[in-house]
Amino acid sequence: MFDVRPVAYVIGLLVTCLGLTMLVPMLVDIAEGRGEWPVFAESAIMTIAAGGLIALATQNAVKERMSLQQIFLLTTGVWLVLPIFGAIPFILGATEARFIDAFFEAMSGMTTTGSTVFTGLDELPKGLLLWRGLLQWLGGIGIIVVAMVFLPELRVGGMQIFRSEAFDTMGKVLPRAAEISSSISSIYITITLTCTLAYIATGMNVFDATVHALTTVSTGGFSNYDASFGTFAGPAEYVASFFMILAALPFVRYVQLVNGQERAILRDSQIHVFLIIIGVLVAVTVSVLLTLYPRHPEAALREALFNIVSIMTGTGYASVDYMTWGPFLIAMFFFIGLIGGCAGSTACSIKVFRWQLMMASVRSQLRRIRTPHGLFAPRFEGRPVGEDVLSSVVTFFLFFIVTLGLFAVALGMTGLDFITSLSGAASALANIGPGLGPIIGPAGNFAPLNDAAKWLLCLAMLMGRLELMAVLVLFTPRFWRG
Repeated sequence: MFDVRPVAYVIGLLVTCLGLTMLVPMLVDIAEGRGEWPVFAESAIMTIAAGGLIALATQNAVKERMSLQQIFLLTTGVWLVLPIFGAIPFILGATEARFIDAFFEAMSGMTTTGSTVFTGLDELPKGLLLWRGLLQWLGGIGIIVVAMVFLPELRVGGMQIFRSEAFDTMGKVLPRAAEISSSISSIYITITLTCTLAYIATGMNVFDATVHALTTVSTGGFSNYDASFGTFAGPAEYVASFFMILAALPFVRYVQLVNGQERAILRDSQIHVFLIIIGVLVAVTVSVLLTLYPRHPEAALREALFNIVSIMTGTGYASVDYMTWGPFLIAMFFFIGLIGGCAGSTACSIKVFRWQLMMASVRSQLRRIRTPHGLFAPRFEGRPVGEDVLSSVVTFFLFFIVTLGLFAVALGMTGLDFITSLSGAASALANIGPGLGPIIGPAGNFAPLNDAAKWLLCLAMLMGRLELMAVLVLFTPRFWRG
């Protein structure tokens, strides 16, 4: 019989930790003096009590290691349960949000998608603004651990190719997760603090710098203002671009760099391809902007760099309304969001390594066509790629395209127009943030959407953040019988 208690125990502990985190924005509200602090006091009490009771009720089922089924359920359960409790401050607080809106905002935060249903951000209490940033920051470090520990273990979407680089986790998932988390946490915190100081140096106040550092390093994209990053046009855009790129690189390389293995980060082909793509896309965008619209070359470079990096890494900040940049660049922005960053980073979407593996497979097939009797094996970073990895990657691409189409059709059935349906499905499934069009584009938000569309987008955000198949397998009867 399937034992859910070990899963519930871990989730209970994490819920308790989330409740303790609510005390930080409570202190910020006390300092602001607007009388909003009881919101987080009440939310923390409810969350800590619920998480503590769950953990206490299931602690007798703790085992040395979990089964594969329990790991699948835990991976999905964490990202489903935590947003439910993370939504409580939005319901009780100044936003007075309905559950669907509060859950949407919390899910968008935890999955670092960055889509928002709230307006009037400029006037919200600082505690709520900080909570939005904390949700994304916690989700960012959480997904790094999932991507480096659990997804390789679960053989999801070709991630097993990184198992050896994730400190050989086979059979030791939870102990290794704690070890890897401790190694990464100090690096993650250091990058966040450095980003905060850099923002302050550009003229941001301490609070804005802190919140935007949390949402930059997590590639989440929540801002304290309705105008998003357009409020800070200038040097802050270069700072944001730099740290978004840092956050989109494999964090295991930073661990190796700290341990004196600097060659690892210099030789990583993922990083090379990722930076080359950004360079080419920025050059194309600058050329188009200077051709079509009279503007200073520096402004064109800054806006192109910031918005390209923001969309490709899935951060979702917007400094300008790029819907006015013409059809070519609008179409380009749609597709670059499907590229993503590197594996084992806070970035989202399909990921660069999968595109590399697909191209390697295509090249191999073309060579077989030219030389039918030859033996040509796809290679990644100089190593032959196993059939199991290629099969997993091809399956991921297939599921991604089919799932994207299904969500787009389902959103259209709720009454949304084609552009909103397609770009909304893509932005949620790839955890990008803004979509296209006048409603959910960079100048809009997701508040006008109907409830059915919001529920669908919540599901898409969850599935996209956990690489699709980690969620889909839960809907197969064999999973529960195994």
